[in-house]
Amino acid sequence: MERNMRSITSMVAVAALLLAATGCGGGSSGGTARTAKDPTGKQITDSKGNAVSVEAANKFKTAMDTMVQHDKAGDWSEATCSSTAQLFLDAADEQGDATFAEAIYNAGLAYQRCKKDSEAKKYFQQALQKNPKFHPARVQVALYNLAESGERNIDAAISEMRQAAVVDAQYKNVEALVHLALLYMKRGNQVADSDGPNDFQRAKRYIQSALAVDDAFMPAFNQLAIYYLETAKQKAGRKSGKAVATNVSKQKKVDTQALELAALVCSQAIRKNPNYAPIHNTAGMIQVELANLNGAVQEFNTARRLDPTFYEAQMNYAAVNLSFRGFKQAEEAYRAALKMRPNDYDAHLGLALALRGQIDDSNFDSLVAAASAELDAAKKLAPERPETYYNEAILTQEYKAKSGGKAAEGALQSAKGLFGQFIQKAGPSAEFADAVKRSKERMEEIDQIIAFNKQTEAERKASEADMKTKEAEQEAAAGSEGEGAEGATPAP
Repeated sequence: MERNMRSITSMVAVAALLLAATGCGGGSSGGTARTAKDPTGKQITDSKGNAVSVEAANKFKTAMDTMVQHDKAGDWSEATCSSTAQLFLDAADEQGDATFAEAIYNAGLAYQRCKKDSEAKKYFQQALQKNPKFHPARVQVALYNLAESGERNIDAAISEMRQAAVVDAQYKNVEALVHLALLYMKRGNQVADSDGPNDFQRAKRYIQSALAVDDAFMPAFNQLAIYYLETAKQKAGRKSGKAVATNVSKQKKVDTQALELAALVCSQAIRKNPNYAPIHNTAGMIQVELANLNGAVQEFNTARRLDPTFYEAQMNYAAVNLSFRGFKQAEEAYRAALKMRPNDYDAHLGLALALRGQIDDSNFDSLVAAASAELDAAKKLAPERPETYYNEAILTQEYKAKSGGKAAEGALQSAKGLFGQFIQKAGPSAEFADAVKRSKERMEEIDQIIAFNKQTEAERKASEADMKTKEAEQEAAAGSEGEGAEGATPAP
C-alpha cells in the first residue's frame, strides 16, 4: 500500500491548495457583517452551501497559509503537524454547528504530513460524517480502510472510490478518478460491467476522464504510462504490478511498440512538469523493459534526487546498479531505502549482495561480516523466503571457506546445507528453477572439493610418513657405515 500512499500524498497537497483558493477569500463587508465574501463580493460557503463566517474564514486562511509555508520549507514535525491541524479545527469550531467539513478535512491532511495516520483518518471520518457527499474525505477513508485490510478488501475500496469519483464528485475529483483507475488495475478482473469489458479498460477510461478535467494532472499521466506498461506485460504473459525493477533478461520480452507508447506518455508528462518524481520512476521502469539500463539508472536517479524519500526509486536505482556491478551506488541506495523501511526484506537482501560485491583483501573480514549480518536480518524478517539461503550459501562457499584447513571443510559443509535448504524452500517454482539447478551443481562441486582435500591430505600424510621413513633409513645406513669403518683393521 506504500506505493498507493505515495500517490495519496502527492494528491492531497493539490486538494488542499484547491480548498485554499476557493474557500478563504475576502472578509467582512462592514463592521457588523458576519458572512465572509470573496474579492468579487460573492458569499463564501462550505461544501454544503452554508455561509462561512468572517471569523471562521480568517482562521481557515491562517491555517492554510501555515500549511503552505511548512510545505515549502519541508519542515514538518509532530509539533508543527499538531499545531497546524489545531488551526483548522479552530476554524471549524468558529463555525459552530455548521458543517465546514473542509476545515476538519484539512486537519486530517496536516496529521497525514507527519504520517500520523490514525489521527488523520479520524478527522477524515469526521469530515465525511459532517457531509456524506464530501468526496475528498471519502477517498482518504477508502484508502485507509484498504490498507488496514492488507489490501484484501479491494472490492469495497472500488465501490467507495467510485461513489466518490462518479456519484459524489460527478467526475470533477481528479484524485478520486486516478485512484479508482489504480484500484481497477490492481484488481485486474475480466468481468464486464456498464463501465467496461474488464478492469484494465475501466482503468483507462477513468484515467482519460481525469486528464479531460485537468490535462496537467501529473498523477493521471503517471498512471496512464503505468497502464500502457502493464498492458504490454500482460500481452507477453508476464505478471504485472511490481513496483520495483527486476532483471528482465530471462523473462518474455514485451511488445516494443506498446513500451514506446508508455515512454511517449512519460516524455509528454516530463515536458509539462520535470520535477514530478513518480513519472521519472515510471520512465525508468519502461527503460528497464527496453533493456536500456543506462537510461533507467538516469531516470531512477532523477526520481530519488527529486524525492529522497521515494522508496521505490531508491530500490530501483539500487537494483539496476547491482545488475551491472555498481556495488557502491547500490549500497548507498539500499541504505537510503532502509532508513525509510528498516524492516524491509528486499532492502536487507540487496544490501548484502552490494556488500558482497565489494569484498577484497583490504576489507575481507569486515565486509564478509557485514554481508552476513544483512542476510541474517533478512532471514529473520522472512524465514520462508528461499533467496536468503541461496545467497548465504554463496557467501559461505566463496568467502567463508577460503580460510583453508579444517575450518574450510566445516564452511563447505555449511554451504552445502544452505543450498539444500534453498532447494527445499524454492520447491517447483519456475522463478527459482535456474538457481535450483546451480545449487545442485554447487553441492556436487562441494563434495568433490572435500573429497579432493581429504585425498590430498591423505597423500600429504603418506608423503610425510614416506619421507620420514626414508630419512630414518638413511640415518640408519649412515650410522651402520660409520660403525663398520670404525672397527676395520688397516691393510698391511
